[in-house]
Amino acid sequence: MSIREATKEDWDSIWPIFHEIALAGETYAYETNTTKEQAENIWLGATRKAFVFEEDDNILGTYYIKTNQPGPGAHMCNCGYMVSSSARGKGLATSMCKHSQKVAAELGYKAMQFNFVASSNEGAVCLWSKLGFDTVGRLPKAFEHPKLGYVDAFVMFKWLEKT
Repeated sequence: MSIREATKEDWDSIWPIFHEIALAGETYAYETNTTKEQAENIWLGATRKAFVFEEDDNILGTYYIKTNQPGPGAHMCNCGYMVSSSARGKGLATSMCKHSQKVAAELGYKAMQFNFVASSNEGAVCLWSKLGFDTVGRLPKAFEHPKLGYVDAFVMFKWLEKT
């Protein structure tokens, strides 16, 4: 398995992963009817960098990294991760999160914040916690899950710089 920076040419392979996850509506606050063009702007256009994890030239996962807030908040980044349903359970999210922390430090970020983690996304909450992220905020009933109704969303944070 290898990782590399994503290019515009990768979008046709990233789109099915994005579309599947957005359509399910269970983990990201994207409209379920997000178009391919809108999604490309979200994932590749409005980010600082994006990466793909691939095996045998097949993209299995992707993540982006971007500045969380401008100006006085520009030392903190935000990331989004997506793994193809066919590749889940193979440690890709762990690898992507570890890689993103390394990239974040190289880009000069001091901290990483996940702004809106659905509490029902137990796998992500558990993984981010295991990788050193603290839940620093709870937004009551902020995420409308398609099956569970309104669930809380978490703000998760990790200081990256060694103190």
